[in-house]
Parts: sequence; C-alpha cells; structure tokens
Amino acid sequence: MNYLDTLLFGVYPYLALAVFIIGSWIRYDHGQYTWKAGSSQMLRKSGMSLASNLFHIGILLIFFGHLVGLLTPSWLYEPFMSAGTKQLIAIVVGGFAGTLCWIGSLLLLKRRLTDPRVRASGTTGDTLVIAILFVQVTLGMLTLIPSMSHLDGAMMQQLSKWAQSVVTLQGNPAVYMEGVDAIYRAHIFLGMTIFVIFPFTRLVHIWSAPVEYLSRRYQLVRRRG
Repeated sequence: MNYLDTLLFGVYPYLALAVFIIGSWIRYDHGQYTWKAGSSQMLRKSGMSLASNLFHIGILLIFFGHLVGLLTPSWLYEPFMSAGTKQLIAIVVGGFAGTLCWIGSLLLLKRRLTDPRVRASGTTGDTLVIAILFVQVTLGMLTLIPSMSHLDGAMMQQLSKWAQSVVTLQGNPAVYMEGVDAIYRAHIFLGMTIFVIFPFTRLVHIWSAPVEYLSRRYQLVRRRG
C-alpha cells in the first residue's frame, strides 16, 4: 500500500462523507430557496419523459444495488448463496440498471447541450452534474468487463470490505484496495467526488423525496358556493 492509495481511498472517503453530510445540512439550514430539482420539463417536454424515467429508474436501482451489495455483511448472505452467485446477480442487475441509466443520462445530456431553450435557462453546474453522472455510469458499465473474470466473488468481497470499513470507521480502508483494477479505482474515486459536490448542486433534491405524502391526511377540496 502506497501513500497515494492511503490518500485517495483511506482519507478522501472520510472527507467526502463529511462534506456530504455537513454541507447538505448547512445548505438546508441557510439556502432553502435554492433547494430544488431545477427541472426544465416546462421548457420542452419532447423526449423529457423517456429520458427522465430511464435515468431515474436506472439510478435508483443502481443506488440500492450498491447499498445492499457493498454494505451487506458476508455472514448475512452466505447461508443462502455464495459470493460468486452474489456477484453474478450484481452483474445481471447492475448491467440492466446501468443500461437504463446510461441511455437516460445520455439523452438528458444531449438535451442540455443541443436544445437552445434548455441550454439558455440552465447553468453550467447543471450540465456538469449530468456529464459527471454520465461518466460515472459509463465507468460502472466498464467495470462489468473485469467483473466477468472474477466470478468467484473475491473482488466483490474485497470492495465490500473497503466500503464497510469506511462506513463503520474501522481501520484504514485503503488496505482493501491492494490489487484492485484501475477501472474500479476510477469508478470509486469519481463516486466519492460526487458526494463532495452533492451539497453544492441540484442533487440535493434527492433528500426531498415526498415520503410524508404516504402518511399525511387527505386534503378536502370544495367548490365555492
């Protein structure tokens, strides 16, 4: 393990999480009027529905897939399946979700860059966020190639140990990055960078999922007179 590995995969993850949590809290406390999705659907509906649905369905599947796949302790799934089976499931589900998200993000990025009305009303930050997400999904799809040669699940277990070490604040996570392919390293690094920029972009609208609508009382709407 070298100094660069320690910096990028041992120190940077904690800095990224700190900025992500504290930055989101500060923005919510001091900048609630900027807390929005910034949708451009009202400007041009053509193609928006398909692109947005593909992107959001894909990215939600990817998020929960990573959450379960990386943070589930091995003792919890080993009685039911092997690490290799778990990795094969991750490849199939991840490939499907990644394809949806990749197509959706490509269409959204194309729309941002080529539609005059959308481009004029948006910001450079909005376009950069979509571009970064597109690159991240592309890197994620490329990780499927080396994953096919690690069907014993060893690489998946190694990456899971890294993620669990970061979340549980135990030891130096960088020790688990030894021997990990460059494409995985790039994917992980960019993923942590997305956590860093999260509080300063439109991505904060993720926190505003309308969960309370499931439990709030019905609204009664009456006509006048």
